[in-house]
Amino acid sequence: MNIDQIIATLTDTFNEPLNDGEHRKIIFWVDKDREFVEEMNNLSINNVKVHKLTEHNNFYSKYLLEEEDPASHYLVYTNDDLSVEENWLIDTVYFSKTFYADKISLLLDDLKIDPSLRSAVKKYEKFFIKKHSQKFKSYGIQSYTEEAIEVAIMSVLCNLKTPDFEELLKTILKDSLSEQDNKYIGLMEKYFDIHVFWRYVSNIYGYDREDKSLKTLFMHLTVTTLSHTVEETSLSNVKSFIAARNKSNALVFIDHWMHHKTDYGIYNELAEMIEQEINLTDIVHQLSIEAFKDADTFPYFDKAIIIYIANGLEAAHEDYDDYIKLINLRRVKHFYEKYRFIYESLFYTVKMYEFYKKHSSGIPKVSAIDMWKSYVNEYHVMDTYYRKFYVAFDNEPNSEILKKLKAMVENLYTNWYMGDLSSHWSQSVESDIKDKWTLPGITNQQDFYRRYVASKVHKGERIFVIISDALRYEVGVELAEKLNAETMGACEIEPILSVVPSVTKLGMASLLPHRKIDIDENARVLVDGKSSSGIENRKDIIESTVSDSVAVHAQEMLAMNKAGRREYFKGKKLIYIYHDTIDAMGDKASTEIYTFSAVERAIDEIPTIVKIIRDDLSGTNILITADHGFVYQREALVESDKIEKEDIHTIEVKRRYMLSKQKREMDGILTINMDSIIKNEHQLTAYVPKATIRFKIQGSGVNFVHGGASLQEVVVPLIQFKNVRRGQANSREIVKVDIKLTNTIRKITNSLFHLSFFQTEKVEEKLVPRRVMIYMADDDGSVISNEETIIGDRTSNNPEERTFKLRFALKTITYDKNKHYYLTMKDVETGVILEKIPFNINLGIVSEFDF
Repeated sequence: MNIDQIIATLTDTFNEPLNDGEHRKIIFWVDKDREFVEEMNNLSINNVKVHKLTEHNNFYSKYLLEEEDPASHYLVYTNDDLSVEENWLIDTVYFSKTFYADKISLLLDDLKIDPSLRSAVKKYEKFFIKKHSQKFKSYGIQSYTEEAIEVAIMSVLCNLKTPDFEELLKTILKDSLSEQDNKYIGLMEKYFDIHVFWRYVSNIYGYDREDKSLKTLFMHLTVTTLSHTVEETSLSNVKSFIAARNKSNALVFIDHWMHHKTDYGIYNELAEMIEQEINLTDIVHQLSIEAFKDADTFPYFDKAIIIYIANGLEAAHEDYDDYIKLINLRRVKHFYEKYRFIYESLFYTVKMYEFYKKHSSGIPKVSAIDMWKSYVNEYHVMDTYYRKFYVAFDNEPNSEILKKLKAMVENLYTNWYMGDLSSHWSQSVESDIKDKWTLPGITNQQDFYRRYVASKVHKGERIFVIISDALRYEVGVELAEKLNAETMGACEIEPILSVVPSVTKLGMASLLPHRKIDIDENARVLVDGKSSSGIENRKDIIESTVSDSVAVHAQEMLAMNKAGRREYFKGKKLIYIYHDTIDAMGDKASTEIYTFSAVERAIDEIPTIVKIIRDDLSGTNILITADHGFVYQREALVESDKIEKEDIHTIEVKRRYMLSKQKREMDGILTINMDSIIKNEHQLTAYVPKATIRFKIQGSGVNFVHGGASLQEVVVPLIQFKNVRRGQANSREIVKVDIKLTNTIRKITNSLFHLSFFQTEKVEEKLVPRRVMIYMADDDGSVISNEETIIGDRTSNNPEERTFKLRFALKTITYDKNKHYYLTMKDVETGVILEKIPFNINLGIVSEFDF
């Protein structure tokens, strides 16, 4: 303000009406910076006397205002602080008005900063331009200190919503590690004091280098963090970057940055750059895997662990349990998501090798029923592992390490597992069931309707049948597990023996209500003399048996809204739903490579259909099955995987079967008597290549096939799903497992400490996994430690295998030993805080402490 503006403001104030009890107006004008000393000699305001208050005339001034002239308006000008205890006029000041005209005083008044902090504000006067002051004021700081002012100024320059040194430091480092290119460093140099910024960095994070730079600061923070998980003796090459004090602050800072939902990407880029600067590869190569298995400050640790496991597999080291534990350990580490698909590929490769080790003497030659049972109870997991490997692989197809794993997987699966299993099964088929296609105690596909549907229809119950084309048994197992975990319904799975040839037209017909099924001379499948090709023909066949019935494509059903579905299925007692995601993708040469991706989609789509039946249509009885399974291998087939079609008259030839009226034995081919499968008026015989051999023919894809008699083709799932509503007998809510703190001590006496947690139940059926984030927080919920994660998905009965030990680091700040701080457990999926456990923090009692 200039002198004219000041006189105008003072005049207006003196001209205001007197308040109740006022007889005159006295205004104290405080000009601490003596900006208007000279102007005071000539200052004049109508009907107002001007008096200068100095350190030498305090008593006289009191006498003047209270005794000598108690009636006149007075402007009292002073350069001194009026709030001091020795001020003789303190009572008069209290009942008068105080006026400031200098910028600093106006700022102090506007921001409600105590005048005792005037020097702190004066020091950064250049900062307080209009836009900065507005942002500063918006922070609404309740209690000012010099530190609070400085942190707020730096926070404004970094455009933060709230003042926070950790956040402003992260903002600076995110922008650039080059001081010349960093806009926030530029603003600090222009509007603040860069040396003060570095002083804060030094005090909080122990960064004491003489030649300070953002790059070495980031190296200091990350290497100090690393020293919490890797012994310092192993980090001698980078010892100068390890803080000598306040080490936990660096860990908390880096941990919070790594866990930030958006900022982690920049951290990842910087960490990758710095690991090269410090030659981390050289450091890691000198360490055992045990020495760095917990480290996750830099991405190279995950690379090293991946390489270690892959090399171990290639070298035939059979440490499979250790490999699985390592992979599970890394799942909660920061860079796991970056290498997730490689880890998953590794995991399923290890599981395949575990299977191989267990059956290293080979898959035994046994009877057909015994081999069937072994496949259903155990062997089918190899098909799952192989499939899951490629689901992960297809997300990282250019990874060199996965290309190496792929060769190992193909050798295990195609050459050993499928080689042994399919050839031995073919021998069992030839000796036990080629003449009569049945197995003791196993339902034939042709008996599906009679055994599982007809009785419910006769009782007037409503039943839904979902038939998913090419849903092989191992996929059905995963689907049943998903339904058990995600719905309240009771879900059971059993294997049924599909027809041969294991093709859609015969499998679909076998699942319909029928008295007889046959194949005519044109290879058409007839149900009670009617064509069963296509959904409309199947619909007619179902309706001829059950009038209140309908058949529909799954996609058509999914496209309807709730009201449309209810209207469409109103009054229908028998509903057939045809789902075709797997076969539609696998049956074409151009798309068969995406077979396993299609399986993943099917596993997601079918539960959606089940939920629609349950919620929109009030359905309770649901059967899920398939027309046939499939054989699929990713590696291109070699000539030995194919066989020439024999010189025999056929009515149909496909990759995996021939149908002929002629009957004879042929090398390498199973001769299946069709009499137990169809009516067989035309005396047809099915010829199926042994093992997984394909006929050499022109046409569709060769890697994805069905039609033959391999276990993967003829073992199909039957899932019986019974919806159980809440409150009904046997109803079980789907609940997540609990994670509980096991320590009983509630006092922390060291900034680094360990806590133990326990997954109270094993994961099974309606008890599903829970992912929990755990950290220490203060009364306001501010995080004061690193954040650790537990994935509670353990399925073991052994309590020791459901125990987790976590390490925490507290920020180096002042803790009130009489206050509570809270161990906070939060569900990652929902964000709900599960538990807040009060702790007292009293640091410094002992030098070392561990729960």
